[in-house]
Amino acid sequence: MAASAKEDCLFCGGLDQGGALGELFEWEVRLTAGQGEELGPCGASPFQATAMDELRKAMRGMPQDAAARGRIVHSVHDFGAAPDDHSRREIFRASLDPAGMVRFERVGK
Repeated sequence: MAASAKEDCLFCGGLDQGGALGELFEWEVRLTAGQGEELGPCGASPFQATAMDELRKAMRGMPQDAAARGRIVHSVHDFGAAPDDHSRREIFRASLDPAGMVRFERVGK
């Protein structure tokens, strides 16, 4: 069944179309609000560059007085399985500099 599902999915227009099967780059913006943080815009892509672009656009769209920070988490999983905590790894952190530019910092292994 898994083999036939793999063949059927090769022709579908789902999230993995064109990307590396089983890889996902999740991005999120966190906003400092009062005494804590809240989740802002977020999303996912099978492509690292797309996730970085989307995170950059989202952070630039935040109000200038908002304390926003972002991150990208990479996960790898088997076909048909959801990513688990063991395969998830933060690979980039992002911040806004005073000029409004988004700065990415690679997170070490």
